Amino acid sequence: MTPIVKNILDKYEGTSPAVKANLARILMHGKLGGTGKLVILPVDQGFEHGPARSFAVNPAAYDPHYHYQIAIDAGLSAYAAPLGMLEAGADTFAGQIPTILKVNSSNSWATSINQAQTGSVEDALRLGCAAIGFTIYPGSDHIFEMMEQIRALREEAEAAGLATVIWSYPRGGDISKDGELALDVGAYAAHMAALLGAHIIKVKLPSAHIEQKDAKKAYEKLDASTQAKRVAHVVQASFAGRRVVVFSGGASKGADAVYQDARDIRDGGGNGSIIGRNTFQRERGEALEMLAKLIAIYKNEE
Repeated sequence: MTPIVKNILDKYEGTSPAVKANLARILMHGKLGGTGKLVILPVDQGFEHGPARSFAVNPAAYDPHYHYQIAIDAGLSAYAAPLGMLEAGADTFAGQIPTILKVNSSNSWATSINQAQTGSVEDALRLGCAAIGFTIYPGSDHIFEMMEQIRALREEAEAAGLATVIWSYPRGGDISKDGELALDVGAYAAHMAALLGAHIIKVKLPSAHIEQKDAKKAYEKLDASTQAKRVAHVVQASFAGRRVVVFSGGASKGADAVYQDARDIRDGGGNGSIIGRNTFQRERGEALEMLAKLIAIYKNEE
């Protein structure tokens, strides 16, 4: 274990050695192993957006083995997916990359802002996962149920030695569309995930917009002029950097924008990227090239 990773794990006081061992599995794996930086491949978009919207642009990506293999070949830190996707390659790829079982999911037809539980801690153990992943929607009318659900699941995961990753995506209630990416809202979402016991926090990159009327005064003196500075504030809101924070890649975008996001995450003190559509919707060779460059950025080589 490197001093950097040991320093990260030392900040997880009150956490069992078994959970720390699984966090170390992720932090020490792949081409970024030992650096404190992560690039994780998440493939839950088939649930969220449908198979054609997710994979038709690159038909090879309909095959669950494709995602396992690209994550392994790229030297990524971990691969996160729902139950069926992980099961479809669990035997072939056992032990080759740390996996994260996404235990709740939604779909694009739902009229309420909610998710259903689609996997369990028992499933994660059976599949040899290092962690479970769970989405909460701060702002949703269902947020309190979701908070209670992840509290119970996290307790069960901790008892089993698994880490917990929380996707914290504000939406619903009084939050406007612009507000979903607002700096104050994003920092609040990351803080909520930390308070719920997340070992790894996943949030979206924040804009400079301040959504909450009552928060505007608190943000008057904060310099949010660059994306790196906004990342630094989200990290600050995550227990002053005592929790690992990764940022989602979002909708498909140009390669230069993806690379700039990574530089801003790095420069702002974030721990890395959890990037799906911007890689698997590209042809395999192009995706591997992009992932190699992202890793180089997080190594300060780009």
